[in-house]
Amino acid sequence: MKPFRKVLVANRGEIAVRVIRGLRELGIRSAVIYSDADRQGLPVMLADEAYRIGPAPSRESYLRAGAIVELAAEIEADAIHPGYGFLAENADFARLCREAEIKFIGPSPEAIAEMGSKIESRRMMIEAGVPVVPGGQDTLPTVEEAAAFAEELGYPVLLKAIAGGGGKGMRVVHTAEDLPGAYRAARSESGASFGEDSVYLEKFIEQPRHVEIQILGDEHGRVVSLGERECSLQRRHQKVVEEAPSPVVDRELRRRMGEAAVTAAVAAGYTNAGTVEFLLDQDGEFYFLEMNTRLQVEHPVTEMVTGLDLVRAQLEIAQGGEIGPEMEGIQPRGHAIEVRLYAEDPYRGFVPSPGRIERLRWPEGPGVRNDCGVYEGSEVPIHYDPMLGKLIVWAQSREQAMDRLARALAEIRIEGIRTTVPLFAALLEDADFRAGRLDIGMLDRKLAAGELQPGHELELADLPLIAAALEHAERQARYSAVPAAGGGRRPRWRQASRRESLRRGPWS
Repeated sequence: MKPFRKVLVANRGEIAVRVIRGLRELGIRSAVIYSDADRQGLPVMLADEAYRIGPAPSRESYLRAGAIVELAAEIEADAIHPGYGFLAENADFARLCREAEIKFIGPSPEAIAEMGSKIESRRMMIEAGVPVVPGGQDTLPTVEEAAAFAEELGYPVLLKAIAGGGGKGMRVVHTAEDLPGAYRAARSESGASFGEDSVYLEKFIEQPRHVEIQILGDEHGRVVSLGERECSLQRRHQKVVEEAPSPVVDRELRRRMGEAAVTAAVAAGYTNAGTVEFLLDQDGEFYFLEMNTRLQVEHPVTEMVTGLDLVRAQLEIAQGGEIGPEMEGIQPRGHAIEVRLYAEDPYRGFVPSPGRIERLRWPEGPGVRNDCGVYEGSEVPIHYDPMLGKLIVWAQSREQAMDRLARALAEIRIEGIRTTVPLFAALLEDADFRAGRLDIGMLDRKLAAGELQPGHELELADLPLIAAALEHAERQARYSAVPAAGGGRRPRWRQASRRESLRRGPWS
């Protein structure tokens, strides 16, 4: 396969920035799509080319599969990188790319389709000998069938949508009396979210951990495991904090889980980057949960403890490269933690906080990485997931990494909107988190009990006064400096920003 000359990034925000940077390091020209809401976004500023794809709503912009492929062909892009979310796990989109002879940087449409169906992936894992949570292999079209199977399986049980993810279409059922309402709610939510309302049943595992394995597969049949990530800190089944390695996974368990993940990927004929997710119970037994057929939000913690660049690996694999022997048997070095920074108010029900970022300062220093998609002065729109970026830290030990994270969080300044920063600061004071006593329901329980209150929090009404005081102090310092020759004031330097060429085409 000939090397890529240009790649279209079919995404927005921090993941688009991440991919653009990876392309630049490889000398590959980058193009990015943007909606009307993202015209002034950071990806547009950083990419070599930027193209309007539609108005703000994602269905009219970032989810326009046909228009995106048409654009890629028009600008002579060799490949499309989907990032995560939007069309990243859409088998039809990957198939459109193939038909247009544009490389989809990810697995095949067939692998996406097979692993995107929880029923089909369960069947495949059972056949391959990968341990799965006890449960059914068929959908349950009626509440009566669901009730009968739940009695056979034994309560508590978990109703799950066969499509999608993120906890949508999922309900824990503790008694037979609760099942009819949960069944209707799960199907309704699944249908509204994914256009598919079929559900099935699994045994509910009490207080498990969520531990996932990062895998890479090349197009020559080789698949490797790159170790695990602990993703148990979740709010309503959405990951909030991730770390690598897991506090409870030793070398032997890492080997066993890695082998199971590789077996799963081989069974699916998987290529490129992917993640096999497992539930780890209190006795150390693990069960296949699902496979994410894309680059994960939390991939930086794996990069930090392995020294690998997963986006670079994706691009090299997509160009026909082979996985080298240096990726075999990798063991983590040190400890990395990632927190997802959202424009949400964690102490008012996590309501979104769109608006203009008035002031922004990211933390710096040894072992600190910021994967962000915003800048000071940018607008946080209401149309998309409110994640601003990710803060990742690395240190020699987990304890040191937590201390470094606390220091980095104290350095962050984001004004004009509410964020989840105070929640993470409070979490670092929590004894269970510090000790690594985690499970997927822990964060929800602590939030409900009011155990993660911030030590202090500025009121929004105070911010204009503080901002005015800072501005006054800066102005005083600037004009009290030694005067320039001739007695005049020193000129204020302006930082020139590079103008980007924003092109329109028939795909707009």
